[in-house]
Amino acid sequence: MSTSSNGTALVTGASSGIGALYADRLAKRGYDLILVARNTDRLEQVAQRIRDTHHRQVRIIGADLGNPQELRHVEELLRNETSLTMLVNNAGFGAVTPLLDSNVDEMEAMINLNVTALMRLTYAAAPAMLARGTGTIINIASIVAISPETLNGIYGASKAFVLAFSHSLQHELGDKGIRVQAVLPGATATAFWNVPGVGGHENLPQSWVMKSEEMVDAALAGLDAGETVTIPPLQDGEEWNAWEAARRTMSQHLSTAQPAPRYRR
Repeated sequence: MSTSSNGTALVTGASSGIGALYADRLAKRGYDLILVARNTDRLEQVAQRIRDTHHRQVRIIGADLGNPQELRHVEELLRNETSLTMLVNNAGFGAVTPLLDSNVDEMEAMINLNVTALMRLTYAAAPAMLARGTGTIINIASIVAISPETLNGIYGASKAFVLAFSHSLQHELGDKGIRVQAVLPGATATAFWNVPGVGGHENLPQSWVMKSEEMVDAALAGLDAGETVTIPPLQDGEEWNAWEAARRTMSQHLSTAQPAPRYRR
């Protein structure tokens, strides 16, 4: 095992796909790891591959972050992990069914994982980072955060929360040594698409689908470039800059004593 380290990164949803790739790339960058997922067998396979390849220390935690008791266990670990320098909130799931065709209990479970767990883990990790004056929080959102008409509306709303939460965190913590990044992937070649009605990313137009390795590498390039929001598939970055400029301009005009003239009768 290597003795020099950039600290410890905790990655959720790390047993496959984007989370497993983040674990690999961060180990290559010199981070020790704490990997969290429900499937401990696959998690241990990922961990052992990283130990063998990158010679980093890797711990695994089997936890269903949608379960309040298991979530609290991971929160406690985050509060007490003195070497923690990075949190990657990747765990989550989605849906492609129309709103009224969706099971409301499954939608609530999605909110619990995509929103509540992400928020609570961030609350657990941030105070120690703030006390040390350094740390990085990466939140995996989705392009549906800004395109809620795409896929399922509850999924889009959950990812819109992640984007807004990340903006707010960066605003509050950015000048205190904490980096916050929201990553908005488009269609990515992962098991996300193995759902009824799609049957795998192979059934999507391949011009839409990014390799998961390329998505993670692009996201880390965005982190290195100091981006708060990284959208790997967006070819023209000026489109996002224009979106942000419009949002910031409009935010200065959103609270006035009188309604706009178009609403007066």
